[in-house]
Amino acid sequence: MNSGFLPVCRREMEERGWESVDFVYVSGDAYVDHPSFGHAIITRVLEAHGYRVGIIPQPDWKNPSSITEFGEPRLGFLVSAGNMDSMVNHYSVSKKRRKTDAFSPGGVTGRRPDYAVVVYGNLIRQVYKKTPVILGGIEASLRRLAHYDYWSDRLKRSVLLDSSADIISYGMGERSIVEIAEALESGIAVNDITFVPGTVYKTKNLDSVYDGIMLPGYDEMKADRLSYARSFYTQYCNTDPFSAKRLIEPYGEHLFVVQNMPSMPLSQEEMDSVYSLPYMRTYHPSYEKDGGVPAIAEVKFSLVSNRGCFGGCNFCALTFHQGRILQARSHESLIEEAETLIKEPDFKGYIHDVGGPTANFRHPSCQKQLSHGVCKDRQCLFPKPCPNLKASHQDYVNLLRKLRNLPGVKKVFIRSGIRFDYVMEDPDDTFFLELCEHHISGQLKVAPEHVSDGVLRKMGKPANRVYQAFGKKYQELNKKLNKKQYLVPYLMSSHPGSTMREAVELAEYIRDLKYMPEQVQDFYPTPSTISTCMYYTGLDPRDMTPVYVPKNPHEKALQRALIQYRDPKNYDLVMEALKLAGRLDLVGYDSRCLIRPKQERTRGFGVHADAARAKGVCVGGPKKKKKTIRNIHKKK
Repeated sequence: MNSGFLPVCRREMEERGWESVDFVYVSGDAYVDHPSFGHAIITRVLEAHGYRVGIIPQPDWKNPSSITEFGEPRLGFLVSAGNMDSMVNHYSVSKKRRKTDAFSPGGVTGRRPDYAVVVYGNLIRQVYKKTPVILGGIEASLRRLAHYDYWSDRLKRSVLLDSSADIISYGMGERSIVEIAEALESGIAVNDITFVPGTVYKTKNLDSVYDGIMLPGYDEMKADRLSYARSFYTQYCNTDPFSAKRLIEPYGEHLFVVQNMPSMPLSQEEMDSVYSLPYMRTYHPSYEKDGGVPAIAEVKFSLVSNRGCFGGCNFCALTFHQGRILQARSHESLIEEAETLIKEPDFKGYIHDVGGPTANFRHPSCQKQLSHGVCKDRQCLFPKPCPNLKASHQDYVNLLRKLRNLPGVKKVFIRSGIRFDYVMEDPDDTFFLELCEHHISGQLKVAPEHVSDGVLRKMGKPANRVYQAFGKKYQELNKKLNKKQYLVPYLMSSHPGSTMREAVELAEYIRDLKYMPEQVQDFYPTPSTISTCMYYTGLDPRDMTPVYVPKNPHEKALQRALIQYRDPKNYDLVMEALKLAGRLDLVGYDSRCLIRPKQERTRGFGVHADAARAKGVCVGGPKKKKKTIRNIHKKK
């Protein structure tokens, strides 16, 4: 097995002594041969099974010849938009074009098209009419059936149809891509590969489809959002490999998109094998002239400990992509990779992360999942922890102890999300104590997302009292350790279920916390989440009850401004929001008020007062104001 980078051009292919390749992988990302990048894992897995793979990273989608670099591959094209959905990569929640792209050389934008898998698939079809085209990666995975597209504000067809591709490998893909490769190698036509778990295919008849659930047709869902909500929840209830049924989505009378059951989760040995492949662990040297690929900086000295998540947040698409069954690597595998990191010349002694979607999950939530899968009709942690939940951090604690005791390691950080309600369920405080003592530096970022229990229910998050208990215990443990460390909450505005009343409730919480977030995340309706379904349909697909959805851009700006009410630029928006909410009691001079009255600003010193509040300086009533502001100017 060659230990260098996989070829990205004909010259590199010929240097390996190859006349052709079995697969060409077309990626929307620059080529980074690191196991945090999907294209690296899939190509190395295929290489380990004896297949020759060439990579065309970020081809010129306006020029069909850009995908002919290796000629026609013997078995097929593999197509991915990259590590992110191309539309999320390109646009903020306000649909403004992002100024940088961490997955492109030099962070420069414009190296991939919008809706990349659709564009790449059709680009290939312009040149190679019959060569198999297999879609994969996060964009194809989450758009595998009809889906709401936020950026065009409409229901779109499966990308399998719009891309002219033959098959989708959804989910993480290691199992399904090898099965597809072996089927093609054996001479099976791509149109006859209808039996591989973790795939989606199209067919003109259903003669060979059995044990399937017929979803509403695309035309019906376009005409009736209630039909889409029902379809989506059926999909959501069929994401577990142990219990899922085939799903059939009709497009007219003579075309069907069929989703097979998800692939089975990897065993620990299989996970270890995937992460032990001969990755170069950096970007292709051709990008040096551009300053490299920025995305590598975040992951170069981090360890992927697990995949899958039983947290079940409604605004997260992990259920549809990685699934709810937790899969973890062995201590030996992670220590071996850590020892590789330590030998890197630019390693400074700090392992930046040991985690995954949720850092403190290291085993399935209950024993039943190992043989029967997850429950269809209930979550492990929401609305309250399941009685069968096994909340233990013992394995994670032992792993972290081993890693931080390695020669050359100064500190091991945890930067992946910590599920605080799971921490609170653990009767043993050892992990919480050692987290505070060893694995953070000054502040711990966690994601309560909101404080209104009504909004939290729509988010699939625990009640606010759980976070409050976590925060209190965090303070107690830090006091015990004689450490001055802070808790930094991630908060979200404009999630379905959040009216102006709940937005004001969140602002009052921030006031009491004496904290102003530097950044606020508006809810972002990405494909294949329960929250996005709520956003599009106005219904909670779990029970079909109506949900209030803040969609108007101005209303969203009002809710966002309330979270940053101390910022002088937001004064008018905050005042308008408080009027709409009927909460003018929060306009005044006492400590519970969010802003001062408008007339104060017109007398010439309102701006200074707002600026003072933004800096956390207390400004008194009118009689004391001039003196206070004069003092502020003296300090400046």
